[in-house]
Amino acid sequence: MRYFKMGHDKSSGYTGYVEGHHKWGLPGIRRCPACNSTWSSGSLFYPSVDLSSVTSLGDFEEPRAEPIEEYERLRELARPLLPPGAMVKPGAEFGPLIGKAQGSFGLLAAPSPWLLLAQREALAKLQTEGLRGLKGCPTQLRFRQRNAPELLELELLPLGRLHPDCLPPNCEPPCPRCGRHGLTRPDDMLLDTSSLPNHLDLFRLEDFPTTMVCTERFVEACRRLGLDGVSFQGLPMK
Repeated sequence: MRYFKMGHDKSSGYTGYVEGHHKWGLPGIRRCPACNSTWSSGSLFYPSVDLSSVTSLGDFEEPRAEPIEEYERLRELARPLLPPGAMVKPGAEFGPLIGKAQGSFGLLAAPSPWLLLAQREALAKLQTEGLRGLKGCPTQLRFRQRNAPELLELELLPLGRLHPDCLPPNCEPPCPRCGRHGLTRPDDMLLDTSSLPNHLDLFRLEDFPTTMVCTERFVEACRRLGLDGVSFQGLPMK
C-alpha cells in the first residue's frame, strides 16, 4: 500500500478561504514545570465531539494557556467523549468548525494544510467506494455569496509516525511531563511503516498532526470519481 500527503491543489483555480475555530478547545500549557515551555499543538481537531454535557463548559470556550494542572483537569473531563484512537494534546479542539468562508471550493478542499473539507455529495460518493474511516461532520461556516456549498469537515485521527531516519540525529526525547518534542517537520518525510494504521484510508500523523495522509485507495477513488480541489504527494516508507 502506498501513502500520500494531502494539501490544497494550487493548480485547480479554487480560491476557497476559511477563517474560523472549533466550538470548544483545551487550553495550551503555560510554562511546563519540567521543560519551561509554553505551547499548544493547534492542529488536533475532533469535530464529532460534543462537550455540551461537560461540567465547567465555559473553561473550554476561550483559547488561552494555563498551568499544566489545569490543562490536565480539563483534558480528563473531555477524554471520555473522544472517539477511539484519539490523541489529546494542549490546544486540541472539539465540536463544529465555526467562522467565515469565502471564495470557490472544489468537491474536496484543504484551505489549510491540516484541515480537510468535503462537499456532501463528494463524501457520499467516497463512502459508497467502501473507504475506511471517513467521518464527515457539519460545519457552521457563514458565506457571503449566494449558492454557497455545504461543507463538511472530515475527522482525521492521529495514528501514523515518521521514521527516525528522517529526523535530526540525537534529537532529544519528548518532555516527560507535557509531551512536547519541539521538532520541526522535515522537508523530506519518511513514513514509519510499522506505525501506519491498516484500518483507515485517511488520517493525520501522530507526531506531526499538521500532516494529512491518505492511502492509494483514497487517491484512486478521488480520481475515478472526479473529486477535485486537493493534491496528493507520494510519501516514501521504511
